[in-house]
Amino acid sequence: MSKLSTSLSTLSLVAMCSLGFVHSANANTTTAVSIANSSPVFLGDGGTYPFSEAVRVGNTLYMSGQIGFKDGKLVKGGIKSETKQVLDNIHSTLLKYGYQQSDIVKCMVMLTDMDDFDDFNKVYKAELMKPYPARSAFGVSELAAGASVEVECMAAK
Repeated sequence: MSKLSTSLSTLSLVAMCSLGFVHSANANTTTAVSIANSSPVFLGDGGTYPFSEAVRVGNTLYMSGQIGFKDGKLVKGGIKSETKQVLDNIHSTLLKYGYQQSDIVKCMVMLTDMDDFDDFNKVYKAELMKPYPARSAFGVSELAAGASVEVECMAAK
């Protein structure tokens, strides 16, 4: 019976400590948890393609990847022109759903030629302001519509 009493005492202590921890948590943590658990809202559509333009979960906006399309066609002029158009498209999507470029927290960049990395960065730096979002870049063999660059971003308020 002594082992059972010790185990129950230990369990009770752990439970009380856990409750004390939860009770002492600040309101922002509680709010963040409830926001993160909100249902996704699917926004826009990909036209003839099977994806949403963006999905909002709580205050976070997850955007589908953008390529340098303007008026239904890939812009001409190479990586710099495509990058500028990609970032313009991202900006338009942000504004459409009530966000700003300063709300971007993460971008994922896909390039078909990693030799374009420096030219991409020149345009990226000219279009976005510090502090820059977290970012990753990948070399890929191909992108939709023969694009040279695709960028996917997440924004949060």
